[in-house]
Amino acid sequence: MPDTPADAAPFTFEAGLEQLEAIVKEMESGDLPLERALELFERGTKLSDACRKQLEDAETRIEILTRRAGEMQPQPFRPEK
Repeated sequence: MPDTPADAAPFTFEAGLEQLEAIVKEMESGDLPLERALELFERGTKLSDACRKQLEDAETRIEILTRRAGEMQPQPFRPEK
């Protein structure tokens, strides 16, 4: 896992989730010095915020695309199973 800051460059949502998963896995090992655990926690928080923003942006785009008769009519996204 690269040690670049979460906000250093744009990343895909999927890449952000992969990085978060790696951070969680490392933290769950329970064998970390305090300073490393704090670094991972801070980085994970930034990644989580960035991913959440991407989800909110996607939701806004979906709402815009589902406009009907000039009124916003948000519709829930239900993926095919």
